[in-house]
Amino acid sequence: MIVTPESAGWGYSGLRVVTIEPGGRHTHPAGADEIVVVPLAGAAVVETDGGDRAVLSGRESVFHGPTDVVYVPVGAETTLHSAGGGRFALATARATVRKPFRHVPVAEQRIEMRGAGVCSRQVNNFASTDVLDADRIIACEVLTPGGNWSSYPPHKHDTLEEIYYFEVAGDGPGYQRADGVREVRTGDVVLIPDGWHGPSMATPGYDLYYLNVMAGPGERAWVIEDEPEHAWVRDTWTGQEIDPRLPFGKGQS
Repeated sequence: MIVTPESAGWGYSGLRVVTIEPGGRHTHPAGADEIVVVPLAGAAVVETDGGDRAVLSGRESVFHGPTDVVYVPVGAETTLHSAGGGRFALATARATVRKPFRHVPVAEQRIEMRGAGVCSRQVNNFASTDVLDADRIIACEVLTPGGNWSSYPPHKHDTLEEIYYFEVAGDGPGYQRADGVREVRTGDVVLIPDGWHGPSMATPGYDLYYLNVMAGPGERAWVIEDEPEHAWVRDTWTGQEIDPRLPFGKGQS
């Protein structure tokens, strides 16, 4: 699965999901993009042609808890080696400023439980503006227990181009509202160039994961504006408990 600014018809955000066989490798050529390497399933060693190197512990699946990630600056050829094999997301953004290569362990990320009640979800902030020093890219992942709603109230992100990449536990369906409502399954992508979008709906019995990749022409800032018609929903969370199924990965290896 590959999304580039050219294929999306916009200027900045991109995503590539690669599968590496046990003992294999994947090389991403140097170019105009900065990259965040996100293990979806498996572990890997990440190396650049500039001599940078990091070991990603990874995880069994996206539903087994947060993962460490690696940031690779613009202009670096990047190679992933995976002894056990796996699937890896390369979240990208067109960039001009070369920032430092960095391994971001889970302990340095901001893991938050957002919303309450049936709007409870988990957000793993590994490439938000307060966690990662980057030129343009903003990225996080959201996990929603089956039957819950996330990316809600509906909202927009000013000038940010946004990619949603989905995985659904048990190979079930999920749903995403963005210029209409569409069914999504593991491996599906929804592109949001602008405008109101949300909710993301996890069907009962099927937990929902999505990776958000965002970038745009302005200041690197995560700006959110609720759709006025539905903004009142946030007030209903007061006094409600967070879904006890959160966080994902508790009690699992």
